[in-house]
Amino acid sequence: MSFDLHEIQLAMIHYFKEDVRRINHALKVHSFAKLIADLETLSVEERLIIEISALLHDIGIKQAELKYHSTSGKYQELEGPPVAQELLHPFSLTEKSLSRILYLIGHHHSYSKIDGLDFQILVESDFIVNIFEDGMSKNNLLTIKEKYFKTETGTHLLTTMFL
Repeated sequence: MSFDLHEIQLAMIHYFKEDVRRINHALKVHSFAKLIADLETLSVEERLIIEISALLHDIGIKQAELKYHSTSGKYQELEGPPVAQELLHPFSLTEKSLSRILYLIGHHHSYSKIDGLDFQILVESDFIVNIFEDGMSKNNLLTIKEKYFKTETGTHLLTTMFL
């Protein structure tokens, strides 16, 4: 692949423009996803898929707000893949990688559909950031930990940061 991941970061920032809260959210989720992926020792291709998916996981939120006047996860999942595909068009991703990235973006709130370590890491990273940003209660946090955290690294981060 002949591009630098920073180009995708900049494309995401350009897309969200002045929406600094969403830019910061994406960058934080990306940072945790990269950390977990690196420590869980995935392949280079798997790490790239996770990093791009984390940067763009909420990319559909602007269209969801415009079309449905909602930031609901189901609308983000519906609107995210077409926006991501357009944004990623200039980059030389393999069809397999692009397909997986779009799948993850299109299902990142559908926890029953977690079908791989890349998906698991994306979900855990998003939860770690959302727990802080949303000020979740300890009871909710414990439920999330029990139901959704599977990786050793993600569980360790969650426990270290919040429990």
